[in-house]
Amino acid sequence: MGVMIDGVWNVDEPPIADRLSGEYTRAQSGFRDWVTPDGKPGRVADGLGGDGGFRAEVGRYHLYVSISCPWAHRTRIFRILKALEGAVGLSMVMPRRDERGWIFDPASEEFRDDLNGSEALHELYGKANPTYSGRVTVPVLWDRKKRTIVSNESSEIIRMLNSAFIGVAGNDVDFYPVDKRVEIDALNEITYNNLNNGVYRAGFATSQEAYEAAATAVFETLDMLEDLLATRRYLVGTCQTEADWRVFPTLVRFDAAYHGAFKCNKRRLIDYPNLWNYTRDLYVTASVAETVDPVVSKYGYYSKSDLRNPFGIVSKGPEIDFAAPHNRAALAA
Repeated sequence: MGVMIDGVWNVDEPPIADRLSGEYTRAQSGFRDWVTPDGKPGRVADGLGGDGGFRAEVGRYHLYVSISCPWAHRTRIFRILKALEGAVGLSMVMPRRDERGWIFDPASEEFRDDLNGSEALHELYGKANPTYSGRVTVPVLWDRKKRTIVSNESSEIIRMLNSAFIGVAGNDVDFYPVDKRVEIDALNEITYNNLNNGVYRAGFATSQEAYEAAATAVFETLDMLEDLLATRRYLVGTCQTEADWRVFPTLVRFDAAYHGAFKCNKRRLIDYPNLWNYTRDLYVTASVAETVDPVVSKYGYYSKSDLRNPFGIVSKGPEIDFAAPHNRAALAA
């Protein structure tokens, strides 16, 4: 997948799994500034962080995402949920990477960078920091005024989209309400470690022990969520919150990608009645369905890989109907 070293793109990258344990380790995001209502430094979680100077303004910020990436998917969903389509721009990279990493197609209306004219995402990283060293990932929140990256950390970008633009653009729906934050944070901790990142820990493991530990945690977490959703429509009650939209991108990719490509095949999502209905419930929210393309997403997970898929063959199935009627409305009261 490549990596940048001192601002220069390198095709060869260091191993992503520990040589001794075989455990996959996710790299830390390299840009962690914050958009705030007044432009002052701030992080929702602790009131600190960032250099400041990123005031919420209509037309100033631009999201770079990939259809196949679940971390980018959550930011694209929040842009819709918060009605920020007219305030925050959007560009998509190609679903599959090549030796240049995430790339654009200048000849395509869907996958070109009309804002900066980039051919590869790493060019934006170089513009933001000419000496940047690290991985080049989506999503990217770009500041058109400062010509730099605000953040490439999805969990923080969705918090910005949720709160920073209230009174400036979009709506005032709060997906991280104060009275639910303790429960939301607790659920996020579990689902991030064991499910969102857990499927990658299973898929990129290079030892049997590391794989089995990760896969076990994935299904223990799915079992927990199945039980939780037996008595409540959404993860923290009757209203959708950030916790739901952080887990949805993983669930919606589970059967098409993680079950096969990442060997998370003990059970399928459709084998969990509550989780399967819950996923379809979220799918029909607002215009979320427009952001879901299981076939295109699958191509990213079956990309050619010397370790996981040396011939780059993409599985033909499964066929999934996320628009099928769900039964979750009965739990709304």
